[in-house]
Amino acid sequence: MGTVNCRQGRQTCEVPPHKQVDNMRGSWARGWKSLWSGVGTIRSGLEELWEVQGHQCLELEPLEPASLLTEKPLSEWPVPQFISLFLPEFPIRPIRGQQQHLKILGLVAKGSFGTVLKVLDCTQNAVFAIKVVPKAKVLQRDTLRQCKEEVSIQRQISHPFVHSLGDSWQGRRHLFIMCSYCSTDLHSLWSTVRCFPDTLVRLFAAELVLVLCYLHDLGIVHRDVKLENILLDERGHLKLTDFGLARHLPQGARAYTICGTLQYMAPEVLSGGPYNHAADWWSLGVLLFSLATGKFPVAAERDHVAMLASVTHGDSEIPASLNPGLSLLLHQLLCQNPLHRLRYLHHFQVHPFFRGVAFDPELLQKQPVNFVMEIQATQLSPLESMPFKDFDCDLGSFLVHLIPA
Repeated sequence: MGTVNCRQGRQTCEVPPHKQVDNMRGSWARGWKSLWSGVGTIRSGLEELWEVQGHQCLELEPLEPASLLTEKPLSEWPVPQFISLFLPEFPIRPIRGQQQHLKILGLVAKGSFGTVLKVLDCTQNAVFAIKVVPKAKVLQRDTLRQCKEEVSIQRQISHPFVHSLGDSWQGRRHLFIMCSYCSTDLHSLWSTVRCFPDTLVRLFAAELVLVLCYLHDLGIVHRDVKLENILLDERGHLKLTDFGLARHLPQGARAYTICGTLQYMAPEVLSGGPYNHAADWWSLGVLLFSLATGKFPVAAERDHVAMLASVTHGDSEIPASLNPGLSLLLHQLLCQNPLHRLRYLHHFQVHPFFRGVAFDPELLQKQPVNFVMEIQATQLSPLESMPFKDFDCDLGSFLVHLIPA
């Protein structure tokens, strides 16, 4: 009488009546402990994933029997901080099984922030691009929030002219972002062709207008619209990619971070803000100027201060030889005052340069871009194939065997 029996592992404890209130709290806590003990096998799999010799920050204690796990404080579960920092945008994936079906086909690009690889998914018989980003660099540069927002934004958007996100996950020391693969980017094409015909400039401009209007309606500013971030699919149509600098910016809000690529930055970005979505339209103007003339409106400078001076006071005259409609469009995009730039879809739909253009993704994609496809066919090269691994061993040792894709 007056005794409450409760099981904890294999033990039995007796609690006097005057401690029944405390026992209610204890039962609740023990219930959670029992739940965590049930996932002992999961912890076992993760322990194998996280075990890294010589890296003290990632070492875990030897695995204990499930019955003893219930005695451990809950604060030690579920994962080390170095792992949990990147959740939930980058879930944990075991090395064995999940990535065994991927094979590296080649190296697409290698920059200061990460590496992009071309891989084959053997289960789907489809080719993807995987961006590999070292966690250490993300933390050193204090860009964790931006890195997570990149994935968050790409999961939110779905558009025919946006490079779609396939998956994202984390290994022990790297983050992985997998997207659909495109063999050519607009900068590579521009480096070969330089001056594009008006018909192609008009098509690419219409597709980019649709993308930017879509993003801005969602409250997203890209902040790095440039030739290198425009991919071309197998039919020659474009895909806007690299949302590494993109951020959510509701209508009416302002940003102040100086970021992007100097030659494409709007004056208000170079000056440190405030700026808004109109900055993307300036970048589009620079891009279209380059496609039409084979050069940039203003030469690149060493820093944003010198670049601002060149953009504000430099000579960026639009050649008189350009199509009058295109010339007008460039004037309206490369406008110093962001309030006077074109920004809404109906502005472009009635613009002289776009006369006869249907601003509909399905209609724009109906015909392949033969001009692009012919150039793509000449740029293909044989690629090596090797097993995909987690890259957490030695990334450099994998890259030395790769050839450019």
